[in-house]
Amino acid sequence: MSVAQIQPPLIMTSTIRDRINSFDWPTIHTSLHASGWARTGEVLTHEECRAVRDLYTDEARFRSKVVMARHRFGLGEYKYFGSPLPELVVELRESLYAHLAAVANEWAGQLDLKTHYPATHREFIRQCHARGQKRPTPLLLRYESGGYNCLHQDLYGEVYFPLQTVFLLDEPVRDFEGGEFVLVEQRPRAQSSAQVIAPRQGEGVIFTTRWRPVRGTRGHYRVNIKHGVSTVTRGLRHTLGIVYHDAE
Repeated sequence: MSVAQIQPPLIMTSTIRDRINSFDWPTIHTSLHASGWARTGEVLTHEECRAVRDLYTDEARFRSKVVMARHRFGLGEYKYFGSPLPELVVELRESLYAHLAAVANEWAGQLDLKTHYPATHREFIRQCHARGQKRPTPLLLRYESGGYNCLHQDLYGEVYFPLQTVFLLDEPVRDFEGGEFVLVEQRPRAQSSAQVIAPRQGEGVIFTTRWRPVRGTRGHYRVNIKHGVSTVTRGLRHTLGIVYHDAE
Protein backbone atom coordinates (compact mmCIF):
# COMPACT_ATOMS: atom_id res chain seq x y z
CA MET A 1 0.00 0.00 0.00
CA SER A 2 1.46 3.39 -0.99
CA VAL A 3 1.77 6.47 1.23
CA ALA A 4 -0.79 8.24 -0.98
CA GLN A 5 -3.30 5.47 -0.26
CA ILE A 6 -2.64 5.53 3.48
CA GLN A 7 -2.69 9.27 4.05
CA PRO A 8 -6.43 10.13 3.71
CA PRO A 9 -7.58 8.25 6.85
CA LEU A 10 -4.86 10.04 8.83
CA ILE A 11 -5.86 13.63 7.99
CA MET A 12 -8.80 13.88 10.41
CA THR A 13 -6.64 16.09 12.61
CA SER A 14 -9.25 18.71 13.49
CA THR A 15 -11.58 15.92 14.60
CA ILE A 16 -8.85 14.42 16.77
CA ARG A 17 -8.07 17.79 18.30
CA ASP A 18 -11.76 18.27 19.10
CA ARG A 19 -11.95 14.81 20.67
CA ILE A 20 -8.95 15.55 22.88
CA ASN A 21 -10.29 18.95 23.90
CA SER A 22 -13.57 17.29 24.92
CA PHE A 23 -11.92 14.93 27.43
CA ASP A 24 -12.84 15.21 31.09
CA TRP A 25 -9.50 16.83 31.82
CA PRO A 26 -10.16 17.63 35.52
CA THR A 27 -10.73 13.91 36.14
CA ILE A 28 -7.65 12.96 34.10
CA HIS A 29 -5.52 15.45 36.02
CA THR A 30 -6.84 14.13 39.33
CA SER A 31 -5.90 10.57 38.32
CA LEU A 32 -2.42 11.65 37.23
CA HIS A 33 -1.82 13.39 40.55
CA ALA A 34 -3.16 10.44 42.54
CA SER A 35 -1.51 7.53 40.72
CA GLY A 36 0.72 8.77 37.89
CA TRP A 37 -1.52 7.47 35.10
CA ALA A 38 -4.95 7.95 33.53
CA ARG A 39 -7.06 6.48 30.76
CA THR A 40 -8.41 8.75 28.03
CA GLY A 41 -11.27 6.66 26.73
CA GLU A 42 -11.37 5.81 23.04
CA VAL A 43 -9.71 8.51 20.93
CA LEU A 44 -8.85 6.85 17.62
CA THR A 45 -11.45 5.20 15.40
CA HIS A 46 -11.09 1.64 14.14
CA GLU A 47 -10.14 3.00 10.71
CA GLU A 48 -7.50 5.33 12.16
CA CYS A 49 -6.02 2.51 14.23
CA ARG A 50 -5.78 0.32 11.15
CA ALA A 51 -4.23 3.10 9.06
CA VAL A 52 -1.54 3.80 11.67
CA ARG A 53 -0.89 0.09 12.20
CA ASP A 54 -0.48 -0.42 8.44
CA LEU A 55 2.33 2.14 8.41
CA TYR A 56 4.55 -0.41 10.15
CA THR A 57 5.50 -2.03 6.85
CA ASP A 58 6.35 1.29 5.17
CA GLU A 59 10.08 1.56 5.91
CA ALA A 60 10.31 5.06 4.46
CA ARG A 61 8.29 6.37 7.41
CA PHE A 62 10.86 5.37 10.04
CA ARG A 63 14.35 6.44 11.07
CA SER A 64 15.31 3.27 13.00
CA LYS A 65 14.13 -0.16 14.12
CA VAL A 66 14.89 -1.88 17.44
CA VAL A 67 14.65 -5.65 17.90
CA MET A 68 14.14 -5.97 21.65
CA ALA A 69 15.78 -9.37 22.14
CA ARG A 70 19.13 -8.05 20.86
CA HIS A 71 19.28 -5.60 23.77
CA ARG A 72 17.50 -7.79 26.34
CA PHE A 73 14.60 -5.31 26.34
CA GLY A 74 12.02 -8.06 25.90
CA LEU A 75 10.62 -9.89 22.88
CA GLY A 76 9.18 -7.81 20.08
CA GLU A 77 10.25 -4.83 18.02
CA TYR A 78 9.57 -1.16 17.54
CA LYS A 79 10.29 1.56 15.00
CA TYR A 80 10.85 5.28 15.54
CA PHE A 81 9.13 7.56 13.06
CA GLY A 82 11.38 9.80 11.02
CA SER A 83 10.72 13.39 9.99
CA PRO A 84 8.25 14.56 8.94
CA LEU A 85 5.95 12.79 11.37
CA PRO A 86 2.51 11.64 10.15
CA GLU A 87 -0.09 14.37 10.60
CA LEU A 88 -2.12 12.27 13.02
CA VAL A 89 0.93 11.77 15.24
CA VAL A 90 1.73 15.50 15.20
CA GLU A 91 -1.85 16.36 16.13
CA LEU A 92 -1.93 13.86 18.98
CA ARG A 93 1.41 15.09 20.29
CA GLU A 94 0.54 18.78 20.17
CA SER A 95 -3.07 18.51 21.37
CA LEU A 96 -2.31 16.24 24.32
CA TYR A 97 0.75 18.24 25.38
CA ALA A 98 -1.35 21.42 25.62
CA HIS A 99 -3.47 19.81 28.35
CA LEU A 100 -0.58 18.09 30.14
CA ALA A 101 1.86 21.00 30.48
CA ALA A 102 -0.02 22.33 33.53
CA VAL A 103 0.41 18.99 35.34
CA ALA A 104 4.10 18.90 34.41
CA ASN A 105 4.63 22.40 35.79
CA GLU A 106 2.71 21.62 38.97
CA TRP A 107 4.87 18.54 39.55
CA ALA A 108 8.04 20.55 38.95
CA GLY A 109 6.87 23.14 41.48
CA GLN A 110 6.05 20.52 44.11
CA LEU A 111 9.59 19.14 43.84
CA ASP A 112 11.27 22.57 43.65
CA LEU A 113 12.70 21.83 40.22
CA LYS A 114 14.02 24.73 38.17
CA THR A 115 12.07 23.57 35.14
CA HIS A 116 9.26 25.28 33.24
CA TYR A 117 7.34 23.61 30.44
CA PRO A 118 6.01 26.06 27.83
CA ALA A 119 2.35 26.18 26.89
CA THR A 120 2.77 24.69 23.41
CA HIS A 121 4.53 21.58 22.22
CA ARG A 122 6.30 23.46 19.43
CA GLU A 123 7.96 25.70 22.02
CA PHE A 124 8.99 22.64 24.04
CA ILE A 125 10.50 20.95 20.98
CA ARG A 126 12.55 24.09 20.35
CA GLN A 127 14.00 23.62 23.85
CA CYS A 128 14.87 20.02 22.99
CA HIS A 129 16.56 21.04 19.75
CA ALA A 130 18.54 23.76 21.52
CA ARG A 131 20.03 20.99 23.72
CA GLY A 132 20.91 18.83 20.73
CA GLN A 133 17.84 16.57 20.99
CA LYS A 134 16.60 16.64 17.40
CA ARG A 135 15.49 13.10 16.59
CA PRO A 136 11.72 12.41 16.82
CA THR A 137 10.66 9.81 19.38
CA PRO A 138 7.06 8.77 18.53
CA LEU A 139 7.12 5.07 17.71
CA LEU A 140 5.15 2.01 16.67
CA LEU A 141 5.58 -1.16 18.73
CA ARG A 142 4.77 -4.69 17.57
CA TYR A 143 4.49 -7.90 19.62
CA GLU A 144 3.75 -11.37 18.33
CA SER A 145 2.59 -14.29 20.50
CA GLY A 146 5.13 -14.70 23.31
CA GLY A 147 6.24 -11.07 23.08
CA TYR A 148 6.66 -8.77 26.05
CA ASN A 149 8.42 -5.57 27.09
CA CYS A 150 10.62 -5.38 30.21
CA LEU A 151 10.07 -2.62 32.75
CA HIS A 152 11.83 0.56 31.62
CA GLN A 153 11.69 4.34 31.27
CA ASP A 154 11.87 6.35 28.04
CA LEU A 155 14.56 8.99 28.58
CA TYR A 156 16.43 10.25 25.53
CA GLY A 157 18.51 13.12 26.84
CA GLU A 158 18.78 15.86 29.44
CA VAL A 159 15.45 17.42 28.47
CA TYR A 160 12.39 15.26 28.94
CA PHE A 161 8.67 15.71 29.53
CA PRO A 162 7.40 13.91 32.65
CA LEU A 163 4.38 12.34 30.92
CA GLN A 164 3.82 10.24 27.82
CA THR A 165 0.92 8.43 26.14
CA VAL A 166 0.42 5.05 24.49
CA PHE A 167 -2.50 4.09 22.21
CA LEU A 168 -3.64 0.52 21.58
CA LEU A 169 -4.17 -0.11 17.85
CA ASP A 170 -5.59 -3.66 17.93
CA GLU A 171 -8.78 -5.03 19.43
CA PRO A 172 -8.28 -7.18 22.53
CA VAL A 173 -9.57 -10.76 22.31
CA ARG A 174 -10.27 -10.50 18.59
CA ASP A 175 -6.68 -9.64 17.58
CA PHE A 176 -4.65 -10.73 20.62
CA GLU A 177 -4.79 -11.94 24.21
CA GLY A 178 -2.52 -11.02 27.11
CA GLY A 179 -0.26 -8.03 26.48
CA GLU A 180 -1.56 -5.86 29.32
CA PHE A 181 0.13 -2.54 30.04
CA VAL A 182 2.01 -2.68 33.35
CA LEU A 183 3.16 0.13 35.65
CA VAL A 184 5.35 -0.57 38.69
CA GLU A 185 5.77 2.08 41.38
CA GLN A 186 8.84 1.90 43.61
CA ARG A 187 8.32 3.80 46.85
CA PRO A 188 11.24 4.42 49.19
CA ARG A 189 11.49 1.89 52.04
CA ALA A 190 8.36 0.06 50.85
CA GLN A 191 7.39 -2.83 48.58
CA SER A 192 6.80 -2.01 44.92
CA SER A 193 3.20 -1.91 43.70
CA ALA A 194 1.93 -2.78 40.21
CA GLN A 195 -0.97 -1.57 38.12
CA VAL A 196 -2.14 -3.77 35.22
CA ILE A 197 -4.13 -1.86 32.60
CA ALA A 198 -6.05 -3.32 29.65
CA PRO A 199 -6.99 -0.42 27.34
CA ARG A 200 -9.56 -0.72 24.56
CA GLN A 201 -8.71 -0.31 20.89
CA GLY A 202 -8.11 3.37 20.15
CA GLU A 203 -7.81 4.27 23.83
CA GLY A 204 -4.83 6.09 25.26
CA VAL A 205 -3.07 5.61 28.58
CA ILE A 206 -1.27 8.71 29.88
CA PHE A 207 1.47 7.87 32.36
CA THR A 208 4.56 9.26 33.99
CA THR A 209 7.83 9.03 32.08
CA ARG A 210 10.02 8.66 35.15
CA TRP A 211 8.47 9.65 38.49
CA ARG A 212 5.57 11.41 40.17
CA PRO A 213 5.53 13.59 43.29
CA VAL A 214 3.97 12.20 46.47
CA ARG A 215 3.23 14.27 49.55
CA GLY A 216 5.10 13.20 52.67
CA THR A 217 5.44 14.61 56.18
CA ARG A 218 8.22 16.94 55.00
CA GLY A 219 6.80 17.96 51.67
CA HIS A 220 6.73 16.17 48.35
CA TYR A 221 9.19 13.49 47.28
CA ARG A 222 9.74 11.51 44.06
CA VAL A 223 8.29 8.07 43.50
CA ASN A 224 9.96 6.17 40.65
CA ILE A 225 7.70 4.42 38.11
CA LYS A 226 8.62 2.05 35.27
CA HIS A 227 6.37 0.63 32.57
CA GLY A 228 6.27 -2.49 30.43
CA VAL A 229 3.99 -4.98 28.67
CA SER A 230 3.01 -8.43 29.92
CA THR A 231 3.36 -11.48 27.66
CA VAL A 232 1.11 -11.63 24.60
CA THR A 233 -0.37 -15.13 24.73
CA ARG A 234 -2.02 -15.12 21.32
CA GLY A 235 -2.15 -12.98 18.20
CA LEU A 236 -0.49 -9.71 17.26
CA ARG A 237 -0.44 -6.48 19.30
CA HIS A 238 0.49 -2.98 18.01
CA THR A 239 0.69 0.27 19.94
CA LEU A 240 1.48 3.88 19.08
CA GLY A 241 3.79 5.56 21.58
CA ILE A 242 3.63 9.34 21.93
CA VAL A 243 6.77 10.63 23.65
CA TYR A 244 6.74 14.42 23.88
CA HIS A 245 10.50 15.09 24.00
CA ASP A 246 12.91 14.44 21.15
CA ALA A 247 16.10 12.37 21.40
CA GLU A 248 19.82 13.12 21.17
